[in-house]
Amino acid sequence: MAEDSETKKVFDAEAAASLMKELRGTYASGKTRSYEWRVAQLKNLMKIVDDHEKDILDAIRADLSKPEQESYIAEISIIKSSCTRALGELNRWMKPEKVKTSITTFPSSAEIVSEPLGVVLIIGAWNFPLLLALDPAIGAIAAGNAVVLKPSELCPATSSLIAKLVGKYLDSSCIKVVEGAVAETSALLEQKWDKIFFTGSGRVGRIVMAAAAKHLTPVALELGGKCPVVVDSDINLPVAIRRIAGGKWASNNGQACIAPDYIVTTKDFAPKLIDALKHELEAWYGKDPLESKDLAHIVNSNHFARLAKLLDDDKVSGKIIHGGQRDKANLKFAPTILLDVPEDSLVMNEEIFGPLLPILTVDKLEDSFDMITSRGKPLAAYLFTNNKKLKEKFVKTVSAGGLVINDTVLHFAEKTLPFGGVGESGMGSYHGKFSYEAFSHRKSVLYRGFAGDASARYPPYSDRKLKLLKALLSGSVVGVILALIGWS
Repeated sequence: MAEDSETKKVFDAEAAASLMKELRGTYASGKTRSYEWRVAQLKNLMKIVDDHEKDILDAIRADLSKPEQESYIAEISIIKSSCTRALGELNRWMKPEKVKTSITTFPSSAEIVSEPLGVVLIIGAWNFPLLLALDPAIGAIAAGNAVVLKPSELCPATSSLIAKLVGKYLDSSCIKVVEGAVAETSALLEQKWDKIFFTGSGRVGRIVMAAAAKHLTPVALELGGKCPVVVDSDINLPVAIRRIAGGKWASNNGQACIAPDYIVTTKDFAPKLIDALKHELEAWYGKDPLESKDLAHIVNSNHFARLAKLLDDDKVSGKIIHGGQRDKANLKFAPTILLDVPEDSLVMNEEIFGPLLPILTVDKLEDSFDMITSRGKPLAAYLFTNNKKLKEKFVKTVSAGGLVINDTVLHFAEKTLPFGGVGESGMGSYHGKFSYEAFSHRKSVLYRGFAGDASARYPPYSDRKLKLLKALLSGSVVGVILALIGWS
């Protein structure tokens, strides 16, 4: 009996097709399109985090050993902020946008109407397991779509909680959660979606994009890359160090797509920066950071082994100037600083996604820009300086998903800014209204009456008609008048 029960729970291609058929039917009914439905779902989503804050914090702690303060700031508070903004702005976002028309279509009026894409798939990531599932869902729901959420299987406690709470609080005829790993995700990817929103690695992002291409399904890919931090000497060093260390180790112990990946500074300034970093790390995590309760552990043994391989590379093992301690049994990895690692080392040729922080030195800070631009475009890049010209050059020269001057990772929390990658760090963006637009189609609508029908559009053609059409298409009022009265 137990075996039969387990068999029934298998989510395969047939189950995925059945799920899609159900959601297509619900979406076709128009249920998700009303303002009232969208508002009700967003309010209930807000209730999830309000009513179950402790359950959420406990689940994330069980999965990642993430400190409660980090989980609240980086997950719960951002979801609340996104919901509040969507509820406050939704009526305005949904209104058609009136646009001007030209003499070419005179007399006419026009507008841009936002409509939902349809049935969308959101694949979350493990490093911020609640946020990266529910935050995109806020945009998808606000835009009026039917939604399937696939939380990360690497955080089973959070995944199970999301499935339970979404099923309890949200409209289960329109919003579904599918738990599972590769097999379940593969079954979902076989279906024809109206959009797929994926957060994760470039390797899996390529698999998602290839699957979407079979159906010409649009995708948003939130990936990552090696996010650089350029540090000038004319700065408030204590503040800068806290912001760099906070963005690195107080963001899930470096397991974040926008965490600082490496620092570039001048040879002269490096000793001061390193001393300040060491001092701050000891103040935060003590002399033995493996004993600290304020440091998240590595998500699983595979990622632990990957980080160990980066650190044990012969080219960098002698470059460790701070940290390096690890506890494989408990998946704990201490904040680790490396100095002047070779460009061809493993740690400089893949996204670190962990507590290792190489510091590279240059003669002139401007040389760092060439170093950054010679690599793939990162999801984020950071500069610490008071030099106005350096800021301007950084913004002009460095291509990244987002830039922050004199801080790190904070742009993620600003809902007036689009968040997303460029090049290999991803495509598409979201947050605030950009989330709504990510799951909407901006439909062009032109209105005309039956007056003002220009015979010059139709055969039989003549030189005079051609002159009139040229004037109309160029938008020249004088040219139209001249053509009508027969002047050349």
